[in-house]
Amino acid sequence: MITVQDLIKFFKTPQGTVTALDQVSFEVKTGKFFTLLGPSGCGKTTMLRSIAGLERPDGGEIAIGGKLVYASKKGVFVPANKRAIGMVFQSYAIWPHMTVSENVAFPLRVRGEANQTVKKRVSEALGLVGLAGLEDRSATQLSGGQQQRVALARALVGEPEVLLLDEPLSNLDAKLRSQMRWELKELQSRLGTTSLYVTHDQVEALAISDEIALMNKGKIIQIGTPQEIYGNPVNEFAADFIGAANIIHGQLLDGPDANGVARVQTPLGDLWATQKWANQQTGKDVLIAFRPEGVSISASQPAQNQNVLKGEVHGFTYLGESTEYHVIVGDHKLQAKAEPGATLPRGSQVYLHIPNENCLLIRRGEV
Repeated sequence: MITVQDLIKFFKTPQGTVTALDQVSFEVKTGKFFTLLGPSGCGKTTMLRSIAGLERPDGGEIAIGGKLVYASKKGVFVPANKRAIGMVFQSYAIWPHMTVSENVAFPLRVRGEANQTVKKRVSEALGLVGLAGLEDRSATQLSGGQQQRVALARALVGEPEVLLLDEPLSNLDAKLRSQMRWELKELQSRLGTTSLYVTHDQVEALAISDEIALMNKGKIIQIGTPQEIYGNPVNEFAADFIGAANIIHGQLLDGPDANGVARVQTPLGDLWATQKWANQQTGKDVLIAFRPEGVSISASQPAQNQNVLKGEVHGFTYLGESTEYHVIVGDHKLQAKAEPGATLPRGSQVYLHIPNENCLLIRRGEV
């Protein structure tokens, strides 16, 4: 439904030219919920605005539904109002002088749709987002969550091929944001609308996406399902940005073997790590990454011989569903999660075990 090929976008600043998008390419399949995830300034909103027609790129191509809407070499640029999209902005952009129904009806009025069609479509859209019965309420009388629903209904009322969402939940409180992302995903699944979502919130991206493109410095670092992005980060940036990760520098001694496991020399001793992305050569400097929940922590020495580290509890944080421990091993502070009822006091001696499959060999760098 969306195809982006070698997209380039520059911005002129007093300090010089900034590359917002550096030959970015990806595809979004029909009916999927695709998320652009990354830190502020990585280019994700510029990408969304380029697809919407609100920014004009400096190179590459964009197609929506098989129709070319931008092509630098062919001189194609379809304006935003001619693209088959609906968009929800971070600020909602709800007009305060209009009622709920008038806000939602606005795109149809601009297109010159008949009154009967407008009334029917608005009623359907408000029903979809749970605002039936509020048609005549003033926009100024709505809560933040209700305004977000109005913005969503307005984006859907024109039956777009693609729904673009620019951090639409960021202005909501934590509990409402959690509720709304579940409702948004349920609505998208029910309608089957191809959706492109922008966020810097890792939890949000993991919770609602069919596929995630992780961005940094104007480039896509990794594309995959939430499980792939979290469980198999491609490099140091991906491991560190998505959730928490323990990252250790080392040198590849030998491997990988038939199971993809390689032996790595580290300041903490030899560790065995699963190689999926690194493609490193023996003798080269490498990085090992493992998640806190992928570490077993105990007061007694485990039976395993490989990937066992001895350390001292430096502190812990009770998180409700788990307890997160900070353990000093050599000159490194490592994180490990245990059951909420675990009692390992500060200063106690503990053992950490990282199974080979949880210990990953990753690439260096941010891009």
